[in-house]
Amino acid sequence: MPNPWAGEVAVVVDGVAHDCKLTLGALAELEAALDAESLIDLIRRFENGAFSGRDVMAVIVAGLRGGGWRGGASDLITAEIEGGPVGAAKVAAILLARAFTPPS
Repeated sequence: MPNPWAGEVAVVVDGVAHDCKLTLGALAELEAALDAESLIDLIRRFENGAFSGRDVMAVIVAGLRGGGWRGGASDLITAEIEGGPVGAAKVAAILLARAFTPPS
């Protein structure tokens, strides 16, 4: 069960639940994967609804890896993420929000 106070979010991939978290290492991988100038640009894309499927996939992969998963984006190409593209986008947005919002 994910701990939202630790920035964790659950995602179900091919029927298996995983706890995701954007650790510092996962954020660094995310920046590299997207060739992003900054993560703020990525966050703005999500806030403005201007994110791409590539953005969603990169955030999900980074979150899974931050949670201890050892796979990569190619492992998710044919995977079924619960909720489909909308569910994946929601998980990605929550991951980013929890990574940059201190617990209240």
